[in-house]
Amino acid sequence: MNATLISLEVAVVALGLVFLLLDLWTPTPLKRQLGVAAAVAVAIIFVFSFFADGSFTQYAFNDSYVRDPLALFFKRYFLLAGVMVLLLQVHYADRIQSGISEYYSLTLFALAGMMFTSSANNLIVMFASLELVTITFYVLTSFQRNRIESLEAGVKYLIMGGVASAFMVFGMAFIFGSAGTFNFVEIYQNSANLIGNSVFLIGYLFVLAGIGFKIAVVPYQMWAPDVYQGSPTPTTAFLAVGSKAAGFVLLLRLVYGVAPNVAGQWTLVIIVISAVTILYGNLCAIAQNNLKRLFGYSSIAHAGYLLLGVAALNQSGAAAVLYYLSGYLFTVIAAFTVFVLVMDKLDDADIKSLAGLNQRSPLLAGAMTMSVVSLAGIPPLAGFVGKFLLFKSALEEGAMQPAFYVLVAVAIIGVVISLYYYFKVIQTIFWPREITNEEPIEVPASLRAALWVCMAGMLYLGIFPDIPLTLAKQAVAVFQ
Repeated sequence: MNATLISLEVAVVALGLVFLLLDLWTPTPLKRQLGVAAAVAVAIIFVFSFFADGSFTQYAFNDSYVRDPLALFFKRYFLLAGVMVLLLQVHYADRIQSGISEYYSLTLFALAGMMFTSSANNLIVMFASLELVTITFYVLTSFQRNRIESLEAGVKYLIMGGVASAFMVFGMAFIFGSAGTFNFVEIYQNSANLIGNSVFLIGYLFVLAGIGFKIAVVPYQMWAPDVYQGSPTPTTAFLAVGSKAAGFVLLLRLVYGVAPNVAGQWTLVIIVISAVTILYGNLCAIAQNNLKRLFGYSSIAHAGYLLLGVAALNQSGAAAVLYYLSGYLFTVIAAFTVFVLVMDKLDDADIKSLAGLNQRSPLLAGAMTMSVVSLAGIPPLAGFVGKFLLFKSALEEGAMQPAFYVLVAVAIIGVVISLYYYFKVIQTIFWPREITNEEPIEVPASLRAALWVCMAGMLYLGIFPDIPLTLAKQAVAVFQ
């Protein structure tokens, strides 16, 4: 029974090991194509995930691992992200001087760690899963050893990640010392008695601080722009959609499923963090000319928006977080696919590299435009519906906590600010001051398919939100 429940994760780990071994017997000219095989294999696992029974909650390994609708929702999310990132890596392989097979394998190990985080029902499993993700990203961010920027990104991520891990370990020790268990369900059952325990509260705060690093919220956001800029572009894409989602699934379980009484008392603190994160990310993004740094600050702002759903502490808020992350997946992958293709031979990801993109490749220009329009929250794309649901969930709690009205007002101001730097990208694509490169861009068939999937996903989530929202509500029903 235990082995059956972790079959998806075991399959991904086995794939990572297989591709490490295949590297020994694969001729150098063909190693790049191992990424295509890895993407196909992960796509097969994604299809098989729909045969897993997630209609009820199942536990394994002494209740430390759980497979429920929420876990399966995020497993499929991570698998879909993994497929698209591996396809990006295949095209990016020429810029990896050596060890491309290890690059694919480490991505698979990071993917397995993300899938384990979605099923963590125990503080130790949570920490081990996060460390599997974080340690692999230490290597992935610095994989281009010939670039100082990549090495710098890896060092910064390592130092900040080590600090976050230390916070989490201290917090776990305090929680165990006060609650006598690492199990989420047992802590929840005893949460009424722990709400006045200062040792438990300090431990809970430390653990949440560690999660705050993963999702890049103020005051744990400083690493994001530098790491986004210096990392290989496919790694940045996976970091943006995968690592952030892994942090939010754990945050939802900790806030909604472990100690909601404590989180309810800290609502005002979460509101303040959300508001400051939104303003910080959007204001800092205004001055950016490097696209990857711009998206780094943008990701901070989006973490702030997502905190609206966490702070609301209601079912609609949790469902809105899942819906928003789904749209964010298609939006960010589309944008980074354009980055990889346009900046294929460039070390500088300056916004000027998009000048006249509509003439060089209408498909890439359309995908990038849809991406930034969705991120800005303009209908009829996924970003608009996602923001609307998050704002709605916060406003529902406004009668009980008027600070939510202020938070939504700040979030709307953040959306208005973001219009400036997002539409600066669109202006550069269609109405540049100067076009330095008019060479047409050839889009490989695999990335063309990925772009069409992303654009279709943005449109579908924006125009037909009912079915995806129903699935999100079913996933968060575990918190009732």
